[in-house]
Amino acid sequence: MTRLLVATRSRGKQAEFRELLGALPFEIVFPDDIDLAETADEDRLEVFDTFEENARAKAQWFAERSGLATLADDSGLEVDALGGAPGVLSKRFGGLNGSEHEVTAANNAKLIAALRDVPDALRTARYRCVLVLVRPDGSELVGDGATEGRIVCEPRGTNGFGYDPLFLSNELGKTFGDSSATEKAAISHRSRAVAAVCRTASPWPESCNIGGVGM
Repeated sequence: MTRLLVATRSRGKQAEFRELLGALPFEIVFPDDIDLAETADEDRLEVFDTFEENARAKAQWFAERSGLATLADDSGLEVDALGGAPGVLSKRFGGLNGSEHEVTAANNAKLIAALRDVPDALRTARYRCVLVLVRPDGSELVGDGATEGRIVCEPRGTNGFGYDPLFLSNELGKTFGDSSATEKAAISHRSRAVAAVCRTASPWPESCNIGGVGM
């Protein structure tokens, strides 16, 4: 079976991608699965102003080192009252370097503080994701997806990762932190970006179901 490298070391993202890509005729692997050791160079890949540029930089970098078709994402939270921030800086919003748990706690604390005086009606936000697939021949496919909601005043639920306990989905009527993995996958920004890539990819099956998003 052909291998598809998904260029992320985030355990949360890996779990989502395993579910979202499970219907595709590929063996899904991550950098550690193929002994691609983490280096300082990876920290310098996400330096661009758009999700697409960051995703492309990661996909190209990992594809060159693995020789495999590589899928990379860049995603984040856009809060209208903050002018679209944290956006591409979502992972580094709190300014903390540390474990994934520590970074998440700092990011969420800063977001809560930044919106402390913002009324509920103005706390609108969206999760956005852009995926870039780089094939071994150098060709690319791009897909993007978004899901709308608002930011609540304090965390609700313990599921998901990142800002999920603070993101109240318009479609689900509850936070991603309060939602099951299946519920989130059906409407998430990442599942919609995966579906967008699949719609333009060949020979991926047109009938595949991506996280509940039918093709």
